[in-house]
Amino acid sequence: VQLVESGGGLVQPGGSLRLSCVCSGFTFSGYIMNWYRQAPGKERELVATITNAGEITYIADPVKGRFTIFRDSAKTRFYLQMNNLKPEDAAVYYCRASSSYFKTDYWGQGTQVTVSS
Repeated sequence: VQLVESGGGLVQPGGSLRLSCVCSGFTFSGYIMNWYRQAPGKERELVATITNAGEITYIADPVKGRFTIFRDSAKTRFYLQMNNLKPEDAAVYYCRASSSYFKTDYWGQGTQVTVSS
C-alpha cells in the first residue's frame, strides 16, 4: 500500500497550489479520502473529506471558499486544490484513505506547504 503526496512547496500569500495523493495497493473506490495538515506546535487537523462516491462531506472552516478536494478514480489519485493561500495555511499536509468497511486506513508521508513572501 502506498499513498504518495506531491505538489507542496513555497508559495506567496494569495497564490495557489494543488496537492496530489497517488494511491496504490488497495481498492481505491472503496475508501473515503481525506487531507489533513499539521503546523509546528499544533495538532494535526482535518482539512477536507471526499467520499468514495465523490461527495465532499467536509471542508474545514478556515479554508472554506479557498480549498476544495476532488478525486480521479481512473488514476487512483485525489487532490487538494488550494487557492488564495495565507501564511496560516503553512503546514505539512497529509493524505489519508479510510474505510469502515475494510476497517483500515492508510497515510501518506506528508508534503510541506510554506506560504511566505
